[in-house]
Amino acid sequence: MQRLKLPAPAPAAVLAVGAFLKNRACLLQGDELLWSPPHGDLATPAACRALDDSIAALLAAAGEPVAAIAHDLHPDFPCTHAAADWAARLGVPARALQHHHAHLGVVMAEQGWRGDERLLGWALDGVGLGSDGTAWGAELLTVYRGGFERRAHLAPLRLPGGDAAAREPWRVAAAVLHALGRGREIVPRFGPAAGEALAAGVATLLERGLRCPLSSAAGRWFDAASAALGLAPRQQAEAEAAIALERAATLWLEVHPMPPLPEPALDLHALVGTLFDDADAGNPGRGAARFHGALAAALVHAARQAGATRLLLAGGCWNNRLLSRLVVEGCRAQGIETRRPQAVDCGDAGLALGQAWLVAHQLETR
Repeated sequence: MQRLKLPAPAPAAVLAVGAFLKNRACLLQGDELLWSPPHGDLATPAACRALDDSIAALLAAAGEPVAAIAHDLHPDFPCTHAAADWAARLGVPARALQHHHAHLGVVMAEQGWRGDERLLGWALDGVGLGSDGTAWGAELLTVYRGGFERRAHLAPLRLPGGDAAAREPWRVAAAVLHALGRGREIVPRFGPAAGEALAAGVATLLERGLRCPLSSAAGRWFDAASAALGLAPRQQAEAEAAIALERAATLWLEVHPMPPLPEPALDLHALVGTLFDDADAGNPGRGAARFHGALAAALVHAARQAGATRLLLAGGCWNNRLLSRLVVEGCRAQGIETRRPQAVDCGDAGLALGQAWLVAHQLETR
């Protein structure tokens, strides 16, 4: 088991069971964090058994009884069920944390912030259940000891076919076309690759508003942009489309300046709509660079509008080096200090630390 020393002690011992994806549990005691091995995604019985074994091992290694078990807000995740089971066995509370609140809690733990002050942060990733029951994933939150406030977020996207949209980014790009009143382009643009019948079916779902849940996730916006540019209409691995988009933008910017950007806006529909023109012109790199530049400018502008002087950055999308650089540079130009995870993964593999830290400080107030 891996150990990590934090700059400040937590007021209570808490075990956290982590996320559904890239699962890893941890035990927080004082200023010491004990990590379980990575379990991967909890989509298989083997991964769930490994998590249960790790919880038992962490509790056996504890030098004191834990005060609570922290878990994700989503009620159907195996890690949530595991937390409830172990909490019942131990006679301690199981405490739920909203996914993006916990992401920002990782930065708070690494910096030793107790939650006495209110901190502002952008949490960007692929998905996390929001407190309103919808799918979140690009959230400007004010976080503090007792909870959080949602200050801003990217405009939500329709996901035709639900989870299928995460595997087939062309569906999300089709949703952008529909939202812009360009639904007639869906079959001509995506029929040759996806099949005309399937493309027509997606167009029908969008027209009728069937099986099209909303998501504000940054990951889905990256998917939409990548598919609009013809870079990754489908993806076999997580973040494949986003990685292709970042690569195209980075290569283009090595020899060109940043192209002109629109006015900063958290609604990216119009921006992604212009990327189809870049694809038609055979210039996906330019479009990819403009997407990154416009998204970064929108995130910085929203933080400044919210009065940020210090900004936390957490969630898997910050593994995008280009976006991270553009946002940090933009914040610096506005006099905003940025902080992001350093010793811990900024994505779901590090989420348990944020869960444990926040719950430990919430217990202190009771």
